[in-house]
Amino acid sequence: MIVRLVKMTFRDECISEFIALFEARKQTIKSFPGCAHLELWQDTTHKNICFTYSIWSATTDLDHYRFSEFFKDTWGKTKSLFADKPEAWSLAEIA
Repeated sequence: MIVRLVKMTFRDECISEFIALFEARKQTIKSFPGCAHLELWQDTTHKNICFTYSIWSATTDLDHYRFSEFFKDTWGKTKSLFADKPEAWSLAEIA
């Protein structure tokens, strides 16, 4: 199992646009093979910082999604809203 965290910092005027994009696409993301869970979180202090939290059955499933045309289109739209470089982590439980 892989937990994927992606931190995204948006321009203030773009937050609602990103949330709408996420809402429109989350069901398709969840329908990718191996996606067991998907959530969107927002920092309580800095409202322009959001995180996606997803759980994938395997790295190969995550990679299948990340290299899909759907992801490329979604990420392209998302990147245009950024105020700062995104950060991402793929995590595996060790204990």
